[in-house]
Amino acid sequence: MTSQPQLILLPASQRRQQFLRDRGLAYTVHVADIDETPLPNEDPAAMTRRLAEAKAEAVALRLQDAAQEQIIIASDTTVALENTIYGKPVDDEDAAHMLRALRNRTHSVISAVAVLRLPDRWLETRVNTTAVTMRDYTDAEIAAYVATGDPLDKAGAYGIQSSGFAPACALDGCYAGVMGLPLADLCDLLVARGVVIPHDPAQVCAAHNSFACCFASTQRAFFVDFDAR
Repeated sequence: MTSQPQLILLPASQRRQQFLRDRGLAYTVHVADIDETPLPNEDPAAMTRRLAEAKAEAVALRLQDAAQEQIIIASDTTVALENTIYGKPVDDEDAAHMLRALRNRTHSVISAVAVLRLPDRWLETRVNTTAVTMRDYTDAEIAAYVATGDPLDKAGAYGIQSSGFAPACALDGCYAGVMGLPLADLCDLLVARGVVIPHDPAQVCAAHNSFACCFASTQRAFFVDFDAR
């Protein structure tokens, strides 16, 4: 029986780690220190792909002398309203500004996952774009949510899974992708490289998402009406 390649996950957010643990996959964590500043007039999807691949390449450079087969998993998530990119807010005021800008509008959440294999440096990337429509929350709700501190480490200043704030009223795409890691796309990439995944991605998604998983769709997309719950 062929042994599993060693999986390396970066960056090491708790949510992304939980996704891999739920799949029954063992991994080690590495950190990639790269400049994530957008290039002038850079397209949001192109930037997201570039950053995911740059993270994978940075770690591959450190591990290039390793003889054992290793697979580096890197991802990046961008929130974009038209062509304006909303990264992680720098402070509470910035978070409130982002939430006001996104309120009652539809924006894109772009998640790129890059898989780089060593020692041959084979690289493939999937980019998943999900349309998220925000509800018409009040300024008071924004202030209460910002006060929790939750928005400060999230692109666009919100977590789709935040039950207290519940920012979205509809979603068309991949719920897991909005959370930071498109599970169906990652599964496709890993299986293509011979990784055996013990647990069904749809079951893993169901642990975080009470709606249908996009894994069953060839388009890797599913429409969710949060108000229909």
